[in-house]
Amino acid sequence: MKSKAFETFDHAINDATDLLEHFDQLNTNPPPPNIEVFKRASLVMALAALETYFEDRIMEEVDLIRSKHEQGNPLAEFMRRSLEIDLKGFHSPSTDKVLHLFRKYLDLEVSEGWKWNNFESTRAKEELNRIVKKRGDIAHRSLRPTSGGPQPQQHAVTRDDLRKHIHFIKELVKATDTYLSEKR
Repeated sequence: MKSKAFETFDHAINDATDLLEHFDQLNTNPPPPNIEVFKRASLVMALAALETYFEDRIMEEVDLIRSKHEQGNPLAEFMRRSLEIDLKGFHSPSTDKVLHLFRKYLDLEVSEGWKWNNFESTRAKEELNRIVKKRGDIAHRSLRPTSGGPQPQQHAVTRDDLRKHIHFIKELVKATDTYLSEKR
């Protein structure tokens, strides 16, 4: 059974895929000079959907723990309030931050579930960190291509890379959701 967090993610990731479709529709020969913004925005939206998924998913699990205890249990309430505070500083779904939250609140090594097709946990963690770093560079430094100098600066996100990043993020969410469902 899919979690509510998965359903929310499934809806939110459409923003990233819609932006990629807009890029494809507007990408003519020669391409408009500002078309690359769609790919950068798509990657930012994909990571925002992933970040929200992790936040919502851990909150669901903590709320499930709270529901198993008597109403108003001080320890369960403390856990919920503490998580809310920690999530305010989450901001980026890097491997370390994600693993820390799941260890701290659920005593789970959630990356054990990050396995699918040609991905193992170690590779999934590395890929997540690469994508998060790229998103940070794009969001904070723009990395707009320039045409100055002998050779133009390469685009921060290629279309093929973006397609792979979105696919990876979707698979990571599926694997995480399955793992957490099995651990209940």
